[in-house]
Amino acid sequence: MKLNWNDIIKSEQQKDYYKKLQEVINERYESTKVYPPKEKIFNAFSLCSYDNLKVVIIGQDPYHGEGQAQGLAFSTPEAIKNPPSMVNILKEIKDDVGFSICENGDLTKWAEQGVLLINTILTVEDGLPASHHNIGWEIFTNNIISHISENCIGVVFLLWGNPAIKKSKFINGEKHYILSAPHPSPLSSYRGFFGCKHFSKTNALLRNHGTKEIVW
Repeated sequence: MKLNWNDIIKSEQQKDYYKKLQEVINERYESTKVYPPKEKIFNAFSLCSYDNLKVVIIGQDPYHGEGQAQGLAFSTPEAIKNPPSMVNILKEIKDDVGFSICENGDLTKWAEQGVLLINTILTVEDGLPASHHNIGWEIFTNNIISHISENCIGVVFLLWGNPAIKKSKFINGEKHYILSAPHPSPLSSYRGFFGCKHFSKTNALLRNHGTKEIVW
């Protein structure tokens, strides 16, 4: 049977933890302002084909400002001013590979090339970072990462920030590649995100694996 994201997500949604998570999420969306828009929670999976998966970039939780989060980790709609983390990502790309095709902060073009952009937590309340910590999203993303580790081969995982780095225990390092760095936020970018060269390193790994490189 050919696997796809829809079937994988539906399988998770049948589990008890997810049913409890869904109840909480539904209540939060009804009672307060939550990002991203409900219909875009799984946008990362919609835009990145399972069959074309090459890279997984893992962040922490969505942007918590109006109009910023669009269901792709670190990405914002073109009309939104680039948040500080995105500014730092673009700076590292320029220093590493010379240019980026996503200067406007919208990373859809990465997703369409096979980059899965997910956070450890997929929703957040307005102005309250990590407000949906420990309601069930971590279990969901653990299971997604475990599935990729078990069923794919040669995927490059970029783990940015401590919550993402903790996910490494769900990745088989003999089948996949793991690159870790501090989060690109202004609070931690100078502790090792700048200079990590994850973009050129990723393309070198993909090239050595016989896979088409990502145009960053």
